[in-house]
Amino acid sequence: MRLRAAGTAPVETVWRRYVTPGCWPEWSPQIRAVRVAGDRVVPGLRGEIRTVLGVGVPFVVEAVDEERRIWSWRVRLGPVRLRLRHEVRERPGGGALTELRVTGPVWAVAGYAPLARLALRRLVRR
Repeated sequence: MRLRAAGTAPVETVWRRYVTPGCWPEWSPQIRAVRVAGDRVVPGLRGEIRTVLGVGVPFVVEAVDEERRIWSWRVRLGPVRLRLRHEVRERPGGGALTELRVTGPVWAVAGYAPLARLALRRLVRR
């Protein structure tokens, strides 16, 4: 699945929100808290997302490209594994465009899509 959102927030603001786990609950409504040792995503970083339902979802960051503003990670909930790739680009005329690619079981990706769309729209708002 590939989702995109465009908004008026500056590219650097959107990138900072993405790579700072402590910011995730501010724009991602399905995340209540993040448990992680560190304040920025880096390759190999492990942690756990606490969802609004109180469920813990372990994750590991696979790659981060600061220059291209791209990062990817894997999440696991029981037997379900998803891989997510995030990218932020400057939008012509100002603001930011973000893209999310999610791979995993079709039913899990489809179930996640509405929450992901909402989160991306909030991510790129000023």
